[in-house]
Amino acid sequence: MLNLTNDNAIRHYMRQQEVNSCSNMEKKEKGKAVIVGGSIAGISCAHALLRAGWDVVVLEKAGGPPTGSPTGAGLGLDRPAQRIIQSWLNGRPHLLHLATVPLTIDQNQATDNAKVTRTLARDDNFNFRAAHWADLHGLLYNALPPEIFLRGHQYLSFCISEVKTTVTVKAKVLQTDEVIEIKGNLLVAADGCLSSIRQSFLSDFKLRYSGYCAWRGVLDFSGIEDSEIIKGMRRVYPDLGKCLYFDLASGTHSVFYELLNKRLNWVWYINQPEPIMKGNSVTMRVSNDMIKNMHEEAEKVWLPEFVKVIKETKEPFINAMYDCDPLKQIFWSNVVLIGDAAHPTTPHGLRSTNMSILDAMVLGKSLEKWGVEGLLSALEEYQTVRLPVTSKQVLHSRQLGRIKQGLALPDREPFNPKTASPQDCQELQQKTMPFFADLPSLVDSTLCST
Repeated sequence: MLNLTNDNAIRHYMRQQEVNSCSNMEKKEKGKAVIVGGSIAGISCAHALLRAGWDVVVLEKAGGPPTGSPTGAGLGLDRPAQRIIQSWLNGRPHLLHLATVPLTIDQNQATDNAKVTRTLARDDNFNFRAAHWADLHGLLYNALPPEIFLRGHQYLSFCISEVKTTVTVKAKVLQTDEVIEIKGNLLVAADGCLSSIRQSFLSDFKLRYSGYCAWRGVLDFSGIEDSEIIKGMRRVYPDLGKCLYFDLASGTHSVFYELLNKRLNWVWYINQPEPIMKGNSVTMRVSNDMIKNMHEEAEKVWLPEFVKVIKETKEPFINAMYDCDPLKQIFWSNVVLIGDAAHPTTPHGLRSTNMSILDAMVLGKSLEKWGVEGLLSALEEYQTVRLPVTSKQVLHSRQLGRIKQGLALPDREPFNPKTASPQDCQELQQKTMPFFADLPSLVDSTLCST
């Protein structure tokens, strides 16, 4: 077996194979991809590759299909991601609007002594849509053929063939402990920010702790729509239902917005030393004492109406915030990274889901263009198109988080919402994200206006 990191000796061979295949091809070979990970990145990739004419197998550890569980968190979809998702819904693009709510306003405001003191920045042309993670995942999952999923299968390892034209993936069937092998032309690592496949090539890779964690929760207010809690929120946040609200206090900030089916999604970022994480997760288990302490601290910082929402939320949880410096490459031979495996990021630019969807679409279009015979060229095109964009977006999200948390940045004073200039406040807006609403021509030319 060849050394996975020593590709130079094989590249010439693969290039020659591409030339020979293209010149002698009578029947176009159909590629097969093994996707590890059944989260939004993985099923987005399944959509894109199926439309590129590839066979697809999705390995997912979870034993059953998504159930629409109320636990989880909210997310925001930008206009490019919306257009891509609509193209995957089998001629029913309206389903996306039925599963999401519009976010037309992006507003950052300062709070002090538990009251709003001033609006820092407001964008009334914010063209996002808000979704609960489970709702979007279910929408994408249900638009795929169920037979492509191998649920209850835990990824174990992979092996690339001598000439790097196939890859064999080993997985364990969790119900029986049987180990099976799946052979394909391409392995897609959609296994998240803690990707074990990425670690096979970057053994020294470590995530970078941001300096803060986030309390997160979703309040289901169905049945209590007329309660003082909800009336109070709508009174002090009059654009709730169409606005992405950011409240900034000294050294901390929160974000909240309404989701479909009478739910409020909220996040509160708190500066703290890196916690000790257990297991393969960036989500921490929380105790009743931790929740009680969080409630007490919230009373000191946030508006009473928002505090009531926090206290009413069942099962809040903590995410430790990590990202990484941009990778220099995101594919090796016939193994490719997408989503958080390719570019772990903090959430301040609403990028994680949007980057994953665009990754999938670009990868699919590159594979469709080059075919399995031109796999190396396809992966090089995918990397060339996506890496410069995601690298800048990850670093911008990092900076945005540090600004809103009042943390140190090179050559500037920490941001203070009480004294910030109008120019400084403009940096808080989502539309300052590099490539904010851009679609690469490879993708844009294939999407109809919606």
